[in-house]
Amino acid sequence: MNVMSQRAGLSRLPLRAAAFVVLTCTAILGISGWREWSSRDALLRGAENEMANLARSLTQHAEDSLELLDSGVVGVVTRLEMDGTDPTTIAKLRNLLEARKKAIERIQSLAIIDDKGNWLTSAGAVTTTLSDDEFFRHHQFSPKREAYVGRPIKSLVDGEWVVTLSRRFNKPDGSFGGVVLATIGANYLTHFYQQFLIGRNSSITLVHGDGTIIARDPSNDKFVGRSVADGPLFRESKLQPSGAYQFKSLLDGVERVSFYKRGGRFPLLLVATVDRQELLAPWRAAAVSRMLYVLALVMLIAIIGAVLVRHLQRGERMAAALAASEANFRLIAEGSGDMVTRIGIDHIVRYASPSSKRVLGWRPNQLVGHSALAGINPADLPAVEETINRLNRGELDEVRTIQRQRHREKGEIWVESTMRATRRSDGSIDGAITVSRDVTEQKELEERLEALATEDSLTGLANRRRFDERLDEEWARAYRDRSSLGLLMIDVDHFKAYNDEYGHPAGDACLRTVATIIAAEAQRVSDLAARYGGEEFAVLLPNIDAAGCARIGDRIRQAIRAAGLVRASNDSAGCVTASVGGAICRPWLERTGGPGALVEAADRALYGAKQDGRDRLVMSVEVFNQLPMASGQ
Repeated sequence: MNVMSQRAGLSRLPLRAAAFVVLTCTAILGISGWREWSSRDALLRGAENEMANLARSLTQHAEDSLELLDSGVVGVVTRLEMDGTDPTTIAKLRNLLEARKKAIERIQSLAIIDDKGNWLTSAGAVTTTLSDDEFFRHHQFSPKREAYVGRPIKSLVDGEWVVTLSRRFNKPDGSFGGVVLATIGANYLTHFYQQFLIGRNSSITLVHGDGTIIARDPSNDKFVGRSVADGPLFRESKLQPSGAYQFKSLLDGVERVSFYKRGGRFPLLLVATVDRQELLAPWRAAAVSRMLYVLALVMLIAIIGAVLVRHLQRGERMAAALAASEANFRLIAEGSGDMVTRIGIDHIVRYASPSSKRVLGWRPNQLVGHSALAGINPADLPAVEETINRLNRGELDEVRTIQRQRHREKGEIWVESTMRATRRSDGSIDGAITVSRDVTEQKELEERLEALATEDSLTGLANRRRFDERLDEEWARAYRDRSSLGLLMIDVDHFKAYNDEYGHPAGDACLRTVATIIAAEAQRVSDLAARYGGEEFAVLLPNIDAAGCARIGDRIRQAIRAAGLVRASNDSAGCVTASVGGAICRPWLERTGGPGALVEAADRALYGAKQDGRDRLVMSVEVFNQLPMASGQ
């Protein structure tokens, strides 16, 4: 970026900062308004849920009350149709009706009415003639036998509104014999609804299926018997059997949040409501208070933004300081023994310090303009490329990689690179600064140390530690793959006496010769030859049978004898010999004690070879039933 374009960018900063402040203030106001509106909706939904639970409970109560009445009515109808309406039967039923009315508080009255509309008997008289009543005409002209819930009527005796439930009973010839009637007072329902405190101006209304109000709390006496059939709950066919509904009440003109529930067994509709304004009043007061705080915060941000815009002019001086800082960076980079490069987001080298000649053998001008990934070993390239891409995406700020890279003169070397992302003035990533050094000697030292940790220094075979690790690994693999595992234990015969006779240097040379012979027989990649300890060696043979194991063991024994290592005190052979013990196991099938059982079996076989005169191979019987079942380690 040249100086003119940089200054042009700086001159636009105040306008961008002002736009940012405006957007921030607008976002804060918008989010706050949205949160307040969401809390309002949550409050309304909560009220609807509360009304839903109440409506369902009260609908269940109303239907249970009518069901209770109907159970008594059914019994009386059955008695009348069996025994008739003679005075004796009526007298018995009068006592029954009186007892039932006293036992059940919610029953207003129970009555038996003949086919002319005259009541034969009742518990709680209603009137003298009922032939004109709607429920009586329904049963008189309809042969249906189910319970009928009529619209509320006013009792002529005490003037109270009641809900009627009635059933028809027939004469023996099947003709209309009369009606058994039971009623519940509207006041009973209203008093029951008064137990629920859901708001100062809330209401609970039970409505008949034809739109006539059965009971209401509050103002039951004022509204019972009125029709609301013109209301939306009866006009709108799209309304479901139950649901939330917000409307303006036809009774008192109040906007209400409600939940309605239609009865499933009887023609009833219950509406539980709360006053919308009363419900929202606490929210409205709290929302006004919160929005005042938000407005104060927005004003504070606007003031801070105005101050920030005035201070943006200092950016030019900061840009000059940044240029000086970059000059210092070049000075430090060019004086550093490590190679410092600046890499663009496209992986192209933009700058390379003079140390590139020492680290990679290339001069800076030979690297600039070329890919920073050039020369990296193909096996290491994908990981390095992915690391740089993550750095460019901003997932990492700083990262360290170690990879093999081509040196112009030395061939391939190990390079350690520390990369740190660089950013433009707007915060976007424009590349990375990389500090690289040659760590080939360090890597070679690490490899040598690793080899020393697992290799026997005298023989060059695996040491005991490496043998134990591989034994556990091959045991687990054999258990998993359901294959066999073989082990040979080899011991140089009378080696202590050999050392005493020829000296330790000759003993070491003998062990190296034996190790060379053993290593030559461990031909497969999976085979492992190890110095087990002292003059004892071990050969691990995965996936082999007993015959193969014995064949390899015997070849090793014969090769050691054939090496002709002179030993005068060995009367029988005249040279160094070895005893070999072998064992085979199948970890997945046999009852063994784990890898230790295989070693123990081979050791026993080796001991048997020594007992039988040495310079021989003895194979242990396959490892069966030695210890509890293997655990698969």
